[in-house]
Amino acid sequence: MTSTPRHSEAAFETVIEHHLLGHGYVAVPREGFDRERAIFPSVVLDFIKETQPKEWAKLEALHGPKTGEQILTDLCKWMDANGSLATLRHGFKCYGRTLFVAYFKAAHELNPELDERYAKNRLGLTRQLRFSTRSEKSLDVTLSVNGIPIATLELKNAMTGQTVEHARRQYKQDRDPRETIFEFKKRTLVHFAADTDTVLMTTRLAGSATHFLPFNKGDGGGAGNPADPQGRSYRTAYLWEEALARDSLLDLLARFLHLQVDEKRDDQGRKVKTEQMIFPRYHQLQAVRFLVESARTEGPGHNYLVEHSAGSGKSNTIAWLTHRLASLHDESNRRVFDSVIVVTDRVVLDQQLQDNIYQFEHKRGVVQKIDESSRQLAEALESAVPIIITTLQKFPFVSRQLLKMAEERGEAGAGTLQTRRCAVVIDEAHSSQGGETATDLKEVLGGEALRKEAQKRAAEEGREDLEELFRSMAKRGRQSNLSFFAFTATPKHKTLAVFGRSGKPAHRYTMRQAIEEGFILDVLKSYTTYATYFRLLKSCEDDPNVERKKAARALARFLKLHPHNIAQKTEVMVEHFHAVTRHKIGGRAKAMVVTGSRLEAVRYKQSFDKYIKGKGYPIKSLVAFSGEVQDDKLADVSYTEEAMNGGLRQKELPERFASPEYQVLLVAEKYQTGFDQPLLHTMYIDKRLAGIQAVQTLSRLNRIHPLKEDTFVLDFVNDRDDIRAAFKTYYEGAEIGEEADPARLYVIKGELDAAGIYLDEDVTRFCDVYFKPKQKQSVLDHQAMNAALDPAVSRFTARADETPDEAELWRGKLQAFQNLYGFLSQIIPYQDSDLERLYVFTRHLAAKLPKRAGGASYQFDDEVQLEYYRLQKISEGSISLQQGEAYPLPGPREVGSGVIRDDMVVLSQLIDVVNDRFGTDFNQADQLFFDQIVEAATIDEAMRRAAKANPFDRFKLVFKNLLEGLFSERVEQNEEIFVRFMNDPAFQNVVTEWMAERAYERLRRGDDAVGSGTAGD
Repeated sequence: MTSTPRHSEAAFETVIEHHLLGHGYVAVPREGFDRERAIFPSVVLDFIKETQPKEWAKLEALHGPKTGEQILTDLCKWMDANGSLATLRHGFKCYGRTLFVAYFKAAHELNPELDERYAKNRLGLTRQLRFSTRSEKSLDVTLSVNGIPIATLELKNAMTGQTVEHARRQYKQDRDPRETIFEFKKRTLVHFAADTDTVLMTTRLAGSATHFLPFNKGDGGGAGNPADPQGRSYRTAYLWEEALARDSLLDLLARFLHLQVDEKRDDQGRKVKTEQMIFPRYHQLQAVRFLVESARTEGPGHNYLVEHSAGSGKSNTIAWLTHRLASLHDESNRRVFDSVIVVTDRVVLDQQLQDNIYQFEHKRGVVQKIDESSRQLAEALESAVPIIITTLQKFPFVSRQLLKMAEERGEAGAGTLQTRRCAVVIDEAHSSQGGETATDLKEVLGGEALRKEAQKRAAEEGREDLEELFRSMAKRGRQSNLSFFAFTATPKHKTLAVFGRSGKPAHRYTMRQAIEEGFILDVLKSYTTYATYFRLLKSCEDDPNVERKKAARALARFLKLHPHNIAQKTEVMVEHFHAVTRHKIGGRAKAMVVTGSRLEAVRYKQSFDKYIKGKGYPIKSLVAFSGEVQDDKLADVSYTEEAMNGGLRQKELPERFASPEYQVLLVAEKYQTGFDQPLLHTMYIDKRLAGIQAVQTLSRLNRIHPLKEDTFVLDFVNDRDDIRAAFKTYYEGAEIGEEADPARLYVIKGELDAAGIYLDEDVTRFCDVYFKPKQKQSVLDHQAMNAALDPAVSRFTARADETPDEAELWRGKLQAFQNLYGFLSQIIPYQDSDLERLYVFTRHLAAKLPKRAGGASYQFDDEVQLEYYRLQKISEGSISLQQGEAYPLPGPREVGSGVIRDDMVVLSQLIDVVNDRFGTDFNQADQLFFDQIVEAATIDEAMRRAAKANPFDRFKLVFKNLLEGLFSERVEQNEEIFVRFMNDPAFQNVVTEWMAERAYERLRRGDDAVGSGTAGD
């Protein structure tokens, strides 16, 4: 018979004790605890005596029988001054002698003595520890390292009617943070509240202000923990079987826990330092360990994608991973990577890495931030600095700097590095992996090995003079000396294809889990949409002919910038802010206004300031836009951000906006990504948002704050269904869509070649100069390359004069070829040098091709007036992400159809069309535009398959996803319909239904005929 009931809390304790004592822990009796000092004195002294006999003997010669007492006194003083974590890592001083109270595993196994010392660590478990000198209260489980208490656990059991919430309450109400064992940093470092289903943790007890974080695995993409698949143990068994296992706990102390010191401004604007002990959340611990173990076993030459939502603690995850990769050794005790390069634009990450690594190693110089020039980067790479933090933009200039440095040393340099094994950690991979700059990074880090590979390939082809061409090809693909660790919350198709494995991330922490665990707020919880109803009237006596698409764009702009439109929306926003938002977050809440253009931002800033002044409200605004904006009415008036903000410099804006002085930030294409301001509560949107941009922009609101309970969005433009679709893609993790077909590359190349705009000899002449060996390059090469491009430019210009639509179609195919090759060459190791030559040639040719003449431009300030205007709230409440399907991320496909010039129409007729906001009485020109889009949809292979495999309702969902892209690609063809489609949900639904029916019917019967018009009609 057992002495405790099998369903009791004590039985739960016994299970944990049984496991840990069977896996490397030892039982430490509670009677041996010194409540005053909050340590187990005999365990501490036994450890020091056994592992450091020489130091003990020298101290004993000084202190005799009082040696132990002296050591304990100095140890406790040291921990009180420096913290238990620093003492465990680096030891303490006793009469000039350094004594250690723990030994940690080395990164390699070259020193058997270190392994022996590591094995002597005593990880202790004590049940029902009485910790106080003032009471007999006890802790369920206390874990100690060589006599120093490190972690405590309060356990609850649902079978006895108590849950993790009771444990949380116990820590808050019954555990006095002034007790020596609980004092911040000085003894215990982490406290777990756990039941059989859930684990919470905190690193600082502060009475009722104690803040707990979830320490859960996640369950099916959301919060919580999965049931044990073997049906063997509790949902929370990972806590003691994984996280608190002997080796794991020592690893956490050695390489994860760290003291984060932040400097912030308080409400009075004074700088205040805050300290926080960081203990990894479960997903961070799992991700870092998985990536490190994968890199150790696989070695260099592999890619890993980490899809971690906002609120995942990405900065710390990157810091932990970087530190471990820098010292990682394989099974042969050989360093896996010579250098770790962190590619980031975030200043905070640099300081965090520096501080963390100093805490781990007590070493400076391990991390170098490249904040000056490409010369500084070249020197760091050449010296193989262990950890280098840089931006991507410095890599294109490294080769030139290496040549200069060799020249200064009097050496003959090749402009390449010695090939070293590098880990590249990319922060925000969705914006870092594209374009030529990313391939420049691979070329620089490929070093000598890449050059030799190019020499070999050139020799095989008998083209030793084109070594640079083969190097250009080789740098695009995977390289055996480089591993990439790419982090992003919002991957694109390309991110998943390039860095994922079979389109899947190596590790995932979803937006849903982050929201459910309370690390970010659900920004769609309170979402209000407004619609604008208006009527325009022709006010001029004559009725001029105007080009349909240009005039439609001008009319849309006329409405957006109309003083009445701006004034009405300003009133709605300011009154809402004054009545609701400013009282949130303890009266400190702020708002962001997202505008559609820089000129709109200027007009809103003027309108806000005028309205606020008239009302006498205690609200101040700032505006953010780049460059200089010309006034559309006054020729000699222009605006800059700095001038409109009263001389406030751009780099000062984030800090000043964070102060109590300012409440509203009006933005145009700035601060919509990467801007962290927890006091941001409300967003007013007057701009079309879709896809990844919608997610990134709205996510500015999701940062948590102790007083922040909710967020609010007021949207003048977007449809709720579109916003839901954008977020749904990332809510439970992004899925990769259909892959691009590599064979299409040769089809597009064939079509480009056949047009005769460039000839083989043009490409050859250009590439012979472009790919010259570095030592043969000269300043005259620029004119030679231009001369090689000019014949193709002349042919294109002539074609554009004769058949402009055909020329634009060709330009589109040129862009499609570049996009497709730039993407596929990172995944498929193409051996075809003709593709690389054409890619480089067309990339430079595209930049020189004349833009299509824009035709007339219109301003209707005198010809048109706003006769009727109404703003109406059409919906409010939560946008739920629980229901509905998530659309996979589409890959690159061929784009670039010809742009059809619109007919001239009289202004009054066009105004009638614009006024008909909800009509479906399409005219012939509109009908032609719709038919062309249906035609494009019916030749899409994914649409063909969807039509064959699905009923109409499901097909329509897939069709709608494609349709917006097709409209966007053809915006120039019919601006009027594009504006109506994008901004009018009711019109959009009617059009989608009609076009989906046409496409579905045609695809089901296999009829590719066009209905009422083609481009050639």
